[in-house]
Amino acid sequence: MAKAAPQTSGDVRLSLPEALKQIRWNESGLVPVVTQDAKSNKVLMMAWMNEEALTKTLATGDVHYYSRSRQKLWRKGETSGHTQKLTDLRVDCDADTLLAKVVQTGVACHTGRPSCFYQQLEDFS
Repeated sequence: MAKAAPQTSGDVRLSLPEALKQIRWNESGLVPVVTQDAKSNKVLMMAWMNEEALTKTLATGDVHYYSRSRQKLWRKGETSGHTQKLTDLRVDCDADTLLAKVVQTGVACHTGRPSCFYQQLEDFS
């Protein structure tokens, strides 16, 4: 009997309980999140979420992250006003990275730039 071909198209929907079980949290209980503009697809930033940040993000639609330096949960824009409204959240194939698509109000980077990825390396071939 031939093996079934792997599914190569179509999205798989996960409930929050399924996602929480599937995600491969690191030793600190965190997972990296790449945040992308929902319209332009430009990568805005990378941050971390813990289970609480993920749960609050899905419950409110406001993106929450976990600050490793401050050791606390934070809602993007809570002090700057530069908020992120979630439009889509995906788990990668290895379940060790999230992709958040957002509507960004203001800038994403604390430096005042639209994206945190503004430094371009030149010396490569």
